[in-house]
Amino acid sequence: MAITAAMVKELREMTGAGMMECKKALVEAEGDMDKAVDVLRTRGLAAVAKKAGRSTNEGYIMAITSDDAKTGVVVEVKCETDFVSSNEKFQGYVAKIAAAALASKETDIEAIKAVEYEGETVEAILTDCIHVMGENVQLTRIALVEGDAVVSYIHGAGKIGVLVNLAVEGIEPTAAGLTACGKDVAMQVAAMNPISATRDDVDPAVVEHEKSIYEAQAAESGKPEKFWAGIVNGRLNKFFAEQCLAEQVFVKAADGKQSVGAYVDACAAELGGSVKIVNFTRFQLGE
Repeated sequence: MAITAAMVKELREMTGAGMMECKKALVEAEGDMDKAVDVLRTRGLAAVAKKAGRSTNEGYIMAITSDDAKTGVVVEVKCETDFVSSNEKFQGYVAKIAAAALASKETDIEAIKAVEYEGETVEAILTDCIHVMGENVQLTRIALVEGDAVVSYIHGAGKIGVLVNLAVEGIEPTAAGLTACGKDVAMQVAAMNPISATRDDVDPAVVEHEKSIYEAQAAESGKPEKFWAGIVNGRLNKFFAEQCLAEQVFVKAADGKQSVGAYVDACAAELGGSVKIVNFTRFQLGE
């Protein structure tokens, strides 16, 4: 397969590696972009292994919870311009749609259009929004979370919405201290974008993929084979610490060392009960 300049440029933007190294990796991977990223990671040349090209669509993400804090929804509504997405009237329409989703617990995009909220259907709310704002408006995603305690958080002027699901014992779901703790955890999710709540929740296929990269790195390290397993395990533990919410360093930690899990445990002790992170839902505009 012919390796084009555009392919080399794309890989460079995805990884931060040099142009020549990107070209060599693409040749070795026979033009497969994902395999080329793995080649660069194996060689320790990829600074970032993320695919570029986020959507440029504008819109607003709303995350809300029920009065008893046991149910939460997050919705994404897209529009054409940032001017509209930052408009309070547009955000009011999004809030109505979120409230309809919370009340009905309906998450199907088409089915919810028939749901009524305060005397009008969601479809009518969307239609009115289009007429008033003068732009194409689309409801694109809805997620519902139910649990012992659910906390919501909106970040970056509606660009990111998070729901955190907590397992709680001996603490009221609506307790102010629990809500504050949950919001701190949700802020962590918004800022650090973990892939799972704990290492046990990571997709085994992802773990195996990472492990294969680290095994290849160990084999090329020049160190005796008896040390390879230790190298692989060390790098896997670092991966979990960086990617799993409970093991991440808490961004608000005063000592810069406390993990999110340890912070939640401290909150639980202060509140006189038990709190564990079950899972989370994170919407980022345009994903």
